[in-house]
Amino acid sequence: MLAAPSPSPGPGQGPDTQGLANWLRDIFGPLFLVVVSLVALFFLFTREITRFVQFIVLVVAIAVIFYYPGIIETVATGAAKALGVKGG
Repeated sequence: MLAAPSPSPGPGQGPDTQGLANWLRDIFGPLFLVVVSLVALFFLFTREITRFVQFIVLVVAIAVIFYYPGIIETVATGAAKALGVKGG
């Protein structure tokens, strides 16, 4: 039996991308953690502590953006308020 096609969104509605974002997080999240773990172990075993610390800082920044994408807007708004920029 064939599945019925889903109706296309109306003129004022865009596609629902929240499901796609969650699916991508579910797929790439564990892969991201495995790659980060392997690279971190490499830096520790080769005793490159400076590169290890730089890598961890970069990974934390990427993970925050990946898992909490709304935080960029929050930080930008807070920085603008701290600098005295008035929003419109």
